[in-house]
Amino acid sequence: MALIVQKYGGTSVGNPERIKNVAKRVAKWHAQGHKLVVVVSAMSGETNRLITLAKEVQAQPDPRELDVVISTGEQVTIGLLSMALMDLGIKARSYTGAQVRILTDSAFTKARIQRIDEESMRRDLDEGCVVVVAGFQGVDDVGNITTLGRGGSDTTGVALAAALKADECQIYTDVDGVYTTDPRIVPEARKLDTITFEEMLELASLGSKVLQIRSVEFAGKYKVRLRVLSSFQDEGEGTLITFEDDIKMEQPIISGIAASRDEAKFTVVGVPDRPGIAYQILGPVAEANIDVDMIIQNVGSDGLTDFSFTAPRGSFDRTKEILTSVCKHIGARDIRADRSMAKVSVVGVGMRSHVGIASRMFRTLAEEGINIQMISTSEIKISVAIEEKYLELAVRVLHKAFDLDVVQG
Repeated sequence: MALIVQKYGGTSVGNPERIKNVAKRVAKWHAQGHKLVVVVSAMSGETNRLITLAKEVQAQPDPRELDVVISTGEQVTIGLLSMALMDLGIKARSYTGAQVRILTDSAFTKARIQRIDEESMRRDLDEGCVVVVAGFQGVDDVGNITTLGRGGSDTTGVALAAALKADECQIYTDVDGVYTTDPRIVPEARKLDTITFEEMLELASLGSKVLQIRSVEFAGKYKVRLRVLSSFQDEGEGTLITFEDDIKMEQPIISGIAASRDEAKFTVVGVPDRPGIAYQILGPVAEANIDVDMIIQNVGSDGLTDFSFTAPRGSFDRTKEILTSVCKHIGARDIRADRSMAKVSVVGVGMRSHVGIASRMFRTLAEEGINIQMISTSEIKISVAIEEKYLELAVRVLHKAFDLDVVQG
């Protein structure tokens, strides 16, 4: 039988009843003869509660001590789940990140995994035991508790699957798979049976919240097959995230459409057109740790250029403040800023072998009177910046234009 790593998020283990339900699900897999490592998050809301608690004591919590505090959430869950499994007559043993020896660097609150000592887990698995591991945490080389930052439990699951050479890493969440787009916007959105790592990475980076980017990157790097499943449904195969070679030949050209409202557009007007000007504008923005996405530079006949880019809406005020200073330094005429932008993207590995995707996308938006303000592309993605008020309309018409509402035979 298979060696499987299962990861359950905070909503899946949000209360004792749900923890018991997870135990029953694990028991079914165990009864089939599979070896199981189960990674769990803290109970829903617990990590935020612990952070709030820390801030009530220290306004800017010391990162090392904050990791000590917030890592306890997962420790509670592993103990409770192990008890629930024992109550079903299944041998189970809980491990904190330190007990597994998930070794990380010392970047508190955002540590990176360096290596994993899997020998203790293997011994327990060989003895028929279910191994229950705390996600989101590890230990550095001098014994300090560390946490892995946003999406850390997913990363723990994938890392353990890589170290153990598991047959599959199953991510259980509150959705039953990866959809062609957000079903809240397009009720006809379909669940995908399979999707490639490249496509999932693009979708995750462009606004899909099903999986964290870091865990998908890790899985792709170490060739770990991922499967997204619902912890609230007993049936269904979920969505398998795998390699392009494993995908059937008749895979659709476009696999999904992602959308993000978290966009702001900035234009530096009347910039002197000279070498190094892009760095003079974007360098200070990068130094402030602000991510820049789409970039356009329009050169005029008067030796001046307009330089536009998008950045997260949450950094709007800080970006505008930086550009005001940059504008004076480089002698630009003005700054224009718009926080009411959105980004819509079509994603699919089929773009590599099919032409006309961009023209179909642009024609579809034009027919609805949706103006494209900026464009960026990769080998398997086309993204456009549009006014936020058109986001849902754009997603709906593109979903239909690329036949994503049609069940594939």
